[in-house]
Amino acid sequence: MTPDKVRVLVIDDSAFNRRTIVKMLESLPNVEVVGYACDGEEGLRKVIDLRPDLITLDLEMPRMDGFTLLRIVMQKQPTPIIVVSSRSDDEDVFKALDLGAVEFVPKPSSKVSPILMDIR
Repeated sequence: MTPDKVRVLVIDDSAFNRRTIVKMLESLPNVEVVGYACDGEEGLRKVIDLRPDLITLDLEMPRMDGFTLLRIVMQKQPTPIIVVSSRSDDEDVFKALDLGAVEFVPKPSSKVSPILMDIR
């Protein structure tokens, strides 16, 4: 029996970053990207509709920032979230982790993070 793939939702307002993250994730045999969103509001709708196993989340986005989305998801539909953001100062990292993120990966990264490689 083949183990189920981890279903991932990518939320980032940058088309380039979304595409880069999706390509990295799709290169992993145990991962299925089930969707993506361009901002926090669209991301919240897709979290509810798609019920992913894991979310990658940018912090700086229009309409609803990543911190707000992180807080709402953890209250309404707790889901593991890996923050992938250029905002990587200690305050932002610890705030994201305090809100419930399981990991923080700084942008930009041309390699697949070991955290993303360990998705099972």
